[in-house]
Amino acid sequence: MVTGLTDAGMENKSFLFLQGPHGPFFYDLSKAIQQSGARVTKIGFNEGDRFFWRNRSTFVAYTKPYDQWADFIMDFLRDGITDLVIYGDTRPLHKTAIDAAQALKIRVHCFEEGYLRPYWCTYERDGVNGHSKLMNMSVEQMRAGLQFVDNEQPEAPARWGDMRQHILLGAVYHWQILARNGRFKNYETHRDSPVSHEFWLHFKRLITRPVYAYRRWKATQRIKRNGFVYHLSLLQLSHDASIRSHSRFTGMAEFIRECVVAFAEKAPKHHHLVFKSHPLEDDRQPLSHVAAQLAKEYGLEGRVHFVRGGKLAELLDFARSVVTINSTAAQQALWRGLPVKALGTGVFCKPEFTSEQELADFFASPKKPDLSAYRDYRQFLLMTSQITGGYYSRKGRVRLIRQVVDMVLDEHDPYDALTVSSAAPVQQFRVVK
Repeated sequence: MVTGLTDAGMENKSFLFLQGPHGPFFYDLSKAIQQSGARVTKIGFNEGDRFFWRNRSTFVAYTKPYDQWADFIMDFLRDGITDLVIYGDTRPLHKTAIDAAQALKIRVHCFEEGYLRPYWCTYERDGVNGHSKLMNMSVEQMRAGLQFVDNEQPEAPARWGDMRQHILLGAVYHWQILARNGRFKNYETHRDSPVSHEFWLHFKRLITRPVYAYRRWKATQRIKRNGFVYHLSLLQLSHDASIRSHSRFTGMAEFIRECVVAFAEKAPKHHHLVFKSHPLEDDRQPLSHVAAQLAKEYGLEGRVHFVRGGKLAELLDFARSVVTINSTAAQQALWRGLPVKALGTGVFCKPEFTSEQELADFFASPKKPDLSAYRDYRQFLLMTSQITGGYYSRKGRVRLIRQVVDMVLDEHDPYDALTVSSAAPVQQFRVVK
């Protein structure tokens, strides 16, 4: 049973949805919330938002200039809204809305991609990533919370099955904006590139998947079969909020250079460096060429490799260590007991299991994590904010909504719910296979 969740008073609850992940997840979640007796409203900023919200009677189109958004959202929230629901907390529109909601003591529900991969999603209150409550929680505090639940360690599902749907829904979303956005003349994207470019990048990823899949397979096989020792550097999306808001880097080219310089300084001569790009990397910057040029500049030709996207597990199985800015994919390495060095701020950056060595020293002799501490950290997340399912496939959405709707309606934060009473809501937070 979920603590703090009752039918009484739900008719007084009013949920406002802003922008969600590409696709119908927010709309599907709103239908589940409505069944509790609560009201729902969606504010949309473009035709892509409107396309995936099927109930026009609960959709409000924001068509004013963005410099009027702060006053608009404050007035809107004052008009009976009790809960704000967002995906990501660093988009300018969302940041302004969060500030207004918190000033009015309105509850803020935040969704994000999973901190644990693959096949989990994140649900928190007030903030995610570098603004998450996890940032101020020690491993010992997490262990104290775990005393109320069993210690079964769930295994990660073997695959995350939403990638094709993710790309397709992104292409549909941006096509709606590109072709039908006349009503939203003041729309501004939160990305650096125009919508037409975003649509083309999504479309290009769809049609080039077979070609890049073959090249990726070939590069991976070469790394696996050649028998050399290698360190794996995980690239992220340069426009990702985790990079922009929670690191000192402005893009992946800087990160690649820092890795190559440190590797050239102290890595053993027989070691190699492998860069793996993000599965959604769209080549708006030719990162493989950046890596190749730096390898040549620092005398590392033949020792620096580049793999475009794909599954991470194959490369992790043979890696010596992992370097990242703050990608949550590094947790797959920690789960395997691999040394991890993070150059940014992330929810998993705890001194017990991420290295505090200088990067060059890390490449020379990486220190392994405290695996017991990481397992407890992972268990805490699985019992609180990490929910099995996905945003982009129908099967993933059904599984996710079935579990998360009660958490959204609960009076208690998912982290606080563990310690509300000795009868912690184990059933609510147990991982569903």
